[in-house]
Amino acid sequence: MPTFELSLSDDVYSEFQQLADQEFVSEEQAAEELIASGIEAYNVTIVDEEPRDEMMESAENNMFDTAEDPGSIEDDRL
Repeated sequence: MPTFELSLSDDVYSEFQQLADQEFVSEEQAAEELIASGIEAYNVTIVDEEPRDEMMESAENNMFDTAEDPGSIEDDRL
């Protein structure tokens, strides 16, 4: 397992120790799980900034595909 050294401010380290004592078996487990959670939260990707309703998009496409030229109906009657 790779190891690394990390420098934390006294306040952050104090919070880390309290959290590790209350929620985890060891500081090593706390560090691993907290870092993994942070990485997972950081790697959130935005799929679409402006999500569109698929039904509306499909309806718009159908409207343009099936629309007839209104002028052609009048031309046929003449």
